[in-house]
Amino acid sequence: MSGSRLTQRERQQIARGLADDLAFAEIARRIERPTSTVTREVMRNGGPTAYRPDLAHLAAERRARQRTRNPPKSQGAPASPLGRDDEAVREYEETFTALLMGQGMPRMTARVMTCLLIADTGSVTAAELVQRLQISAATVSKAIASLEGQGLIRRERDERRRERYFVDGDVWYEATIDSARGMVQVAEVARRGVGVLGRDTPAGARLENMARFSDHISESILRAAEQVRELLHPRSGSGPGDRS
Repeated sequence: MSGSRLTQRERQQIARGLADDLAFAEIARRIERPTSTVTREVMRNGGPTAYRPDLAHLAAERRARQRTRNPPKSQGAPASPLGRDDEAVREYEETFTALLMGQGMPRMTARVMTCLLIADTGSVTAAELVQRLQISAATVSKAIASLEGQGLIRRERDERRRERYFVDGDVWYEATIDSARGMVQVAEVARRGVGVLGRDTPAGARLENMARFSDHISESILRAAEQVRELLHPRSGSGPGDRS
């Protein structure tokens, strides 16, 4: 059944699983579907707290009708200039967007980030994002500002003075470093609490353990990130887009 569309009954089972606070993998196991299918279904329809099976089913039917009105190109011609299957690309785009949303990124910001990641040109303009994602310029601007604020993308002007947006070559390294810095802050604040509440109290002991744990995790993350970065981008031959 993995190749067929979700039924209304399956969507209702997904909703019940979410209500019971089950993990996506467990819900998928119960309805005998891939975890990625359940993840994409939930995240494209409001997320775990806003998923409504009836509305999700109506949205799926609407997309199916749209595909019927706009059938894919004939099998005699490639689906894209690079010979890709356009439908498979769209499915992958939705899957990656759902992944980012599952990690806390807002839907529209996740869609923009995914579009940047899979762009063969390596960059896109705001106008291209509006056209590809069928969203407003204001929505694009808000998503871009959010991604820039997190250090995930950068902008440059091209020869036509248009702003182009790039996913930085070190984006995952920077995101990992930010995560480690967050753990360092947790350790610092927890250790401050030990001094306030007393090291020999139950609360102080709990915070001390939190601080030690956060210290070890942050150090491990930083060490691993540097090692992998050196492996992927040796100093003597850094690839394009590598800020080192």
